[in-house]
Amino acid sequence: MDFEGIYCFDTASVRFAFYPDGDDGARILGLVSEQTLRDVCGARDGSSESLLATCRSHFSLIRDKAIELYFADPSRAVVLTTGDFARPAIPAMQASMVSSQAAGAAAGA
Repeated sequence: MDFEGIYCFDTASVRFAFYPDGDDGARILGLVSEQTLRDVCGARDGSSESLLATCRSHFSLIRDKAIELYFADPSRAVVLTTGDFARPAIPAMQASMVSSQAAGAAAGA
């Protein structure tokens, strides 16, 4: 499936189309916020072209999350924010920091 999207200045987001039932199924529109494209996908430039390019290059991630949210509640608008994406590296880093702190405390005791 090809990426279909436009940047919406009024909502600071990219509106995109996705097809939860495959390419021949219903066309659903979703939004992904500019902040999400920065936080999750690493968009650096705030220009509409850059944000669209970031959305296009990370579309499989964005589409999969949109489909998940759509099937969870088809009557609800699909608006993706940073909180919708799990960041497994963060808990792993926190666990590492906790074990390092515990080791340091045990050494000082």
